[in-house]
Amino acid sequence: MKVAFITRSTLYAVPGGDTVQIVQTARQLAKLGVDTEILLSNEVIAYDRYDLLHFFNITRPADILYHSKKTKTPFVVSTILCSYAEYDKNHRKGVGILFSYLPANTIEYLKTMARWILGKDHLVSTEYIWKGQRKSITGILNRAAGILPNSESEYRRVQQTYPCEVNYTVVPNGINPEQFRYDITTEKDEQLVLCVARIEGNKNQVNLIRALNNTRFRLLIIGAHAPNQAGYYHHCRTIAAANVDFLDRIAEDVLLTYYQRAKVHILPSWFETTGLSSVEAAAMGCNIVITDKGDTREYFENDAFYCDPSEPETILAAVEKASTAPFNENLREKILKQYTWKQAAIQTLKAYQLAGIS
Repeated sequence: MKVAFITRSTLYAVPGGDTVQIVQTARQLAKLGVDTEILLSNEVIAYDRYDLLHFFNITRPADILYHSKKTKTPFVVSTILCSYAEYDKNHRKGVGILFSYLPANTIEYLKTMARWILGKDHLVSTEYIWKGQRKSITGILNRAAGILPNSESEYRRVQQTYPCEVNYTVVPNGINPEQFRYDITTEKDEQLVLCVARIEGNKNQVNLIRALNNTRFRLLIIGAHAPNQAGYYHHCRTIAAANVDFLDRIAEDVLLTYYQRAKVHILPSWFETTGLSSVEAAAMGCNIVITDKGDTREYFENDAFYCDPSEPETILAAVEKASTAPFNENLREKILKQYTWKQAAIQTLKAYQLAGIS
């Protein structure tokens, strides 16, 4: 079986959780005998070389529209349906405040067109221009041989937002257990709190900083800012007290040492499908504080500390509890069994077979 992974043109230039998901899933599928090739949406693709096309990010339908319409090769979609609606409607500043008056699909359409007009991304489908966001996504889902959400919760959101009849297989996000080896002999620093994420409004670092400023905690924010979020990043730096530090993207081995030392990891986002860095941190012995918005409860259930991203008081309260609670070994064991890239590849292969590809 030969499969083309087709994804956004900025996959490597602007890395995110989907970058990790795509690269790691491809590696693990290779071990299962599936020949995979990662291709960017702005590349010329010889479709007849592949038995199946596998697209990622249903909220970027222009790419999928173009390539799926140029061939009769069947395709599946990893939906990665992340909602920016609450942040866009209630928490943007400046010109972005206009988003508070627009439907979510209209907002995503305007973002796509703006990235194209400003030369920050590649728009391959002219059909998308007149069809729009919602009709494009609905049409893609109705033609897909299957979708691969990261959770049952995500699948329900897909159905609620874009009702369609389509086969689905839940494919979890995860880790490589051999990479995330937790040393139980290393003493945890109860005052060290990590936030590993791209610095952008939806990740809500501003309210996190407000919550932990001038407290007993040392907050370390690790990650680069999104290309269009330089202003947000500078605002974060401006309001941060002396107990808040920033690190740009760092080498994997260095990141593992921070995971090993920290008692708490937090993602107080306005929305998370998974919170991939939370899964990584939990595997390395961190107690997890995470947003209550999105699909996080399906992954972490009662094994995490939840916060309301709109209220810094709840963020601080959750961090306080997590910093003094014993490490949750149950969560780590669950991750090592259920949330690994090997498991993701196994489920992905099942999705291909359900789509009639063998």
